[in-house]
Amino acid sequence: MASAEERLMEWLRDAHAMEQQAETMLSTMAGRIELYPELRERIELHLEQTRTQASMIESCIQRRGGDTSSLKDLAGKLMATGQGFGGIFMSDEIIKSAMASYTFEQMEMASYRVLIATSDHVGDAETSAICARILREEEEMAAWIWEYLPKVTRQYLAREEAPGLDAQT
Repeated sequence: MASAEERLMEWLRDAHAMEQQAETMLSTMAGRIELYPELRERIELHLEQTRTQASMIESCIQRRGGDTSSLKDLAGKLMATGQGFGGIFMSDEIIKSAMASYTFEQMEMASYRVLIATSDHVGDAETSAICARILREEEEMAAWIWEYLPKVTRQYLAREEAPGLDAQT
């Protein structure tokens, strides 16, 4: 049976891999979006936050005497790459990508809530504070996407219905 300390390290490694996956996913999305500049701009902002988040989680792991999991990081990046290529074949890629991003933010929020509770349980106030900061950023991104979904949907539908306009990305 794993101890709370071991679980914290395991879940921190999972969070680092999750941020690596998010970085790849966001980078791919931002690079493909041309017709929705507001969305691209917000994704690029969150991409920078994501890179910082990965670094902050890595610092927690190292401070606790561990290292990141190269295997988990690679698996996350590969999954994100597959997701990016999968979107190419969808006629409504921008909508599916926005929905997937919202779902991913929810998973990240849940992960950071678990990490905060575990950090508090083992008495690691620094890791708890870092995870709380990241959680706020993820909540902000999720709220932004939630509010933006109707707008991007209307933009997509208007472009799709207009003769000669591309609605894709």
